[in-house]
Amino acid sequence: MARGDSLLAPQVTGRLIREFSKQRRSRPQAPAELATLTARETEVLVLIAGGLSNSEIARRLVVSEHTVKTHVARVFTKLGLRDRAQA
Repeated sequence: MARGDSLLAPQVTGRLIREFSKQRRSRPQAPAELATLTARETEVLVLIAGGLSNSEIARRLVVSEHTVKTHVARVFTKLGLRDRAQA
């Protein structure tokens, strides 16, 4: 190892690189349901995914907590989600 030798055979390294390249090209598409969200609902979803509570989201967006709850409920309905963990 100290001589700078490869840890993997060149054939294996080449195959790994090809597989990783395929994965980068075939990234999964976002679910079509995401397109049904309004800009604000998308913003709320991103903040939910960031672990923020409703009150933290309300402060961040300068809206009432009730408004955030409405957005959260709409996001859950549109995306068919049960809870924040699924979001």
